[in-house]
Amino acid sequence: MAYFADLIKTIDTTNKTNVKVEALANYLKTATDDDKLWTIAILSHRRPKRPVNTTLLRHWATEISGIPLWLFEESYHIVGDLAETISLILPKSNEESGQSLSEYINQIIALKELPELEKKKYLQENWLQLNYYERFVFNKIITGSFRIGVSQKLMTRALAKATDIDEDILAYKLMGNWTPQSTTFKKLILEENEEDYLSKPYPFYLAYAVEDDFQEELEPVTQWSFEHKWDGIRAQVILRNDEVFVWSRGEELVTDKYPEFQRFLKEIPNGTVLDGEILPFSEGQIANFQELQTRIGRKYISKALLKKTPVILNAYDLLEWKGEDIRHRPFSERRELLDALIGNCNCDELGLYLSETMEFDSWEKAAAERDLAREKRSEGLMLKRQDSPYLVGRKKGDWWKWKTDPFTIDAVLTYAMRGHGRRANLYTDYTFALWNGDELVTFAKAYSGLTDAEFRQLDAWIKKNTLERFGPVRSVTPHHVFEIAFEGIAESSRHKSGIATRFPRMLRWRKDKPIQEANTLTDLKALIPK
Repeated sequence: MAYFADLIKTIDTTNKTNVKVEALANYLKTATDDDKLWTIAILSHRRPKRPVNTTLLRHWATEISGIPLWLFEESYHIVGDLAETISLILPKSNEESGQSLSEYINQIIALKELPELEKKKYLQENWLQLNYYERFVFNKIITGSFRIGVSQKLMTRALAKATDIDEDILAYKLMGNWTPQSTTFKKLILEENEEDYLSKPYPFYLAYAVEDDFQEELEPVTQWSFEHKWDGIRAQVILRNDEVFVWSRGEELVTDKYPEFQRFLKEIPNGTVLDGEILPFSEGQIANFQELQTRIGRKYISKALLKKTPVILNAYDLLEWKGEDIRHRPFSERRELLDALIGNCNCDELGLYLSETMEFDSWEKAAAERDLAREKRSEGLMLKRQDSPYLVGRKKGDWWKWKTDPFTIDAVLTYAMRGHGRRANLYTDYTFALWNGDELVTFAKAYSGLTDAEFRQLDAWIKKNTLERFGPVRSVTPHHVFEIAFEGIAESSRHKSGIATRFPRMLRWRKDKPIQEANTLTDLKALIPK
């Protein structure tokens, strides 16, 4: 555990990618195979299930620290991280554990089934036997909130340095529904196991947002293929060995959430991998993303829900064909194969559609099509270089997203809450409201878009103008107006305003505008696409 804690300390205290890669690579060269495997799992968000609820953790930590619970809670709101707060308030220890990371994790997994008193004894004994950073890492594993700055790309770079295996191959090996209980480091990383690849998706290729005056840099326009950027769930649908597997971009196997894709087996051959967007589809047209959210997170998809919110796969790329990985081929070739595949089957009946590609002879014509995005229920345009291969991760140059300008509305700040991480001591998470007659009705929360100086200025004002406190939340005097930007909007019975917005953020602080001139709920509803 001491070795792993030193690694996390190095990674957590630097912003330099090369330092992180070097530290992780050195660790992966020397740690035991079990510890390597659990390290990859933890940093890839495959953590063991939390064995103890956070309420008990709070009580047991305050019991041995000798401080009252209210003081712990106040400290937690300032620190912003439960694992760190517990580590800080416990009595100091200079001891180092002699147990390995994997030994601790096996104990933590077994802890879930133990009686409450045994859990308490185990935790309190180990808290007092670990030094600060070991204790912090131990708590992170216990709470299941291990979010250290290691991306999948960084992980594959470090693994490549440690094993001399190509990064793209490693990225593919790390995809899928593996756990440390179901595999070994040797089998996952070092061996070639054909059966492991049956359900595995390919690493997703991600686009960059275009920058100002990008057209000149991307000339000529004729080298690009355009299509609409659909607002759904990015997914790969895999057909191998007469089975269908559906993977989300977040590397989650979601086959059971979309049982209608089993119909693909009727006409789509084995050895096919489709990349596309899962979209809600009602009455022959693409519906609003809000409708799709009724299916996200459901453990059981009922017949009634399938009927109420049908979905399609809007395919835009073909990654595997007849069992062959074709990602290295130019986009234009992959699209020809995809067009022929969907054109020669009764795919509408299967729920498989083709994302239309377009070509333009001027940027003005491309911009005119982008202006139609909201009418077509898309977020803008995708630009794909016709000769581009399908790469791994976010690579700049071949794929770009040219999104529509966001919706905007002027709203009043009504509530504030402390932020997290480096903003834990500042009020940076805000709730905004719009006028409904003489009443301000909340409609969105946002925590990004201001400069550090603006956050500090607003934090000082919030502390002086608090009306009421509700735990970590403060209601404030209605005084400040902000221009709020968001990507999507839809009616919603789950929100007090009756409206749900997607990705709200602060565009600017409207110090020039009194609250009486903020927008109304009627103004917001008028933005809903007809």
